[in-house]
Amino acid sequence: MILRGALAGLLALACATGASAAATAAAAATCREDAVTISGDWGRAVFGVTVADDAAERAQGLMFVDSMPAMTGMLFVYDHPQRVAFWMRNTLIPLDMLFAGEDGVISRVHEGAVPHDETPIPGGDDVQFVLEINGGMAARLGITPGDVMVHPAIGNC
Repeated sequence: MILRGALAGLLALACATGASAAATAAAAATCREDAVTISGDWGRAVFGVTVADDAAERAQGLMFVDSMPAMTGMLFVYDHPQRVAFWMRNTLIPLDMLFAGEDGVISRVHEGAVPHDETPIPGGDDVQFVLEINGGMAARLGITPGDVMVHPAIGNC
């Protein structure tokens, strides 16, 4: 399964600014290859992920995946910041795409990418990381540009 190794069904962690030592330790524990933590003014969420960090994995992406558990996704990792665009060819489920620069700061959120649509979805310039999650999840959690992704590939944990 394309999401092998993903932590299915992880719940959003609501940690406000000024989190306790226990909450901070819990966040640090999520800094693993198979998880991305996103933090913003709304709180914090952890997604179990499969990492796509070479050309073949990025090209395959989530094509032909007919369902994806809540709070999971795919993290696309590029060697350096660049202009990226995605499409939904052979993608069977609606997705939200979170585009981030080399520091993990989300620069663009594309909500509700339509299955099978071949219209390019531009991420912008200087994108190094893209997290694809279930369509509608970004709005449900309140994820917006300026929020921060944390993952070992980003180097910010």
